[in-house]
Amino acid sequence: MITETPALKRKPALSFWEIWNMSFGFLGIQFGFGLQNANTSRIFETLGADVEQIPILWIAAPLTGLIVQPIIGYFSDRTWHPRLGRRRPYFLVGAIMASIALCLMPNSPTLWVAAGMLWIMDASINVSMEPFRAFVGDNLPSEQRTTGFAMQSFFIGTGAVVASALPWMLANWLGISNVAPPGEISDSVKWSFYLGGIVFFVTVLWTVIRSKEYPPEELHQFEDNVTDHVEAEALSPEEYQREGKRLLRVGALTALLGAVFIALLFRADLNKELYILVFAIFFVGMLWVLAGAMKQSGRYQNGFVAIMSDLLRMPKAMQQLAVVQFFSWFALFSMWIYTTAGVTKHIYGTTDPTSALYNEGADWVGFCFAVYNGVAALVAFTLPVLAKYTSRRVTHLICLVLGGLGLISVYFINDPMLLLLSMVGVGIAWASILSMPYAMLAGALPSNKMGYFMGVFNFFIVIPQIVAATILGFIVGFFFEGEAIYALVVGGVGMIAAGLFCLFVEDKG
Repeated sequence: MITETPALKRKPALSFWEIWNMSFGFLGIQFGFGLQNANTSRIFETLGADVEQIPILWIAAPLTGLIVQPIIGYFSDRTWHPRLGRRRPYFLVGAIMASIALCLMPNSPTLWVAAGMLWIMDASINVSMEPFRAFVGDNLPSEQRTTGFAMQSFFIGTGAVVASALPWMLANWLGISNVAPPGEISDSVKWSFYLGGIVFFVTVLWTVIRSKEYPPEELHQFEDNVTDHVEAEALSPEEYQREGKRLLRVGALTALLGAVFIALLFRADLNKELYILVFAIFFVGMLWVLAGAMKQSGRYQNGFVAIMSDLLRMPKAMQQLAVVQFFSWFALFSMWIYTTAGVTKHIYGTTDPTSALYNEGADWVGFCFAVYNGVAALVAFTLPVLAKYTSRRVTHLICLVLGGLGLISVYFINDPMLLLLSMVGVGIAWASILSMPYAMLAGALPSNKMGYFMGVFNFFIVIPQIVAATILGFIVGFFFEGEAIYALVVGGVGMIAAGLFCLFVEDKG
């Protein structure tokens, strides 16, 4: 039976400082991500990785997010602690784990230990980060959500500015060595990670202490929560059977597709990195088959079946935004993986990670990453204004095109200083990527599944990263003879394509 939720009311608007406090933890989260993005390739190369190996070593990060975020989202939707609330327990646990991992990562003795530490560090950061997106949807009325996500963009940009430039600042301002013997990480990178661990924990703790959350029973009374106006009618056993058959059918077709790709790769003897992608397709198909079988047998009241079933129930706006996210994050991942290798060879003319010239170039890449994050922080609060006078779709289109042109321009640069101009375009795109898709998405999601669907939305961040990690090494090696700079051009084209796909998104907010 369908029943209306009584006494629906407007969710109260929060003050500037309340939004500030609830977003402050993102400063530390992005401090961790900024250190990871700017220095992981450098650590891998220092420990002996070839340029073609770097993407596959990075695969740990997106795979971790693919697994962790929907699970954390699912459980955070169902959590309520009388003192810590709904999302904040996950903020705190993730911050503790990530701070420890940040201290351990630069002390990795071998390449494969470093790859494993990347996995642990990224999982910990994701535990904290995923509920922050749902936190905005929980606490803010619809008219403040664009501002809420823009505030997160501001802190993301600010944290990443310092984090990305930190090795350069420690080396040039404090005289800490940025050169180390072969196979060892420089002191400037080590101390950057230690400081990052401290900042991560302190900023997240600030949000945990200074923010509040609505109890579930109060949250369901707000009219902003679009699907909480009514309670869904329970499905009959026959309907569960039909849903089970659908899961079985979709899963079988997906697994078959993965198996065909595996056979084709085996016969063609292509790069082994491609197997990761096709095995992932096969694995997801088998998970759907398992969920369908469980549903048909009456075992549908469990988290696994709910997670796999809701993957096929994504709102239409979420499906449209998935395409935009795919091309956006493919471009970003190509930049994070290949900027150090591309710039040090294309502009500095060296591929020796033990040389002073290489480390000078790597430090400058970190500084450039700081610049694009700084630009993102500065423009974050202009995006809601631009969206007000145009639309969120058009705003995102403009920003992504500027970012794509910024990435492509790196190919034509010989003077390192000019890279700063390229990073301006990237920074504008980055600010929009961190806010506009989530602002468009939040209004289409039910509050009782906000965390879960925000976690699933992360799939369309993770999947392009997996695709990039599995095919970019092949593309660079086969088509461009190992010249990493061309990966940035490919990424720039992808970002412009993402902007064009924005025009097809239905944004009802």
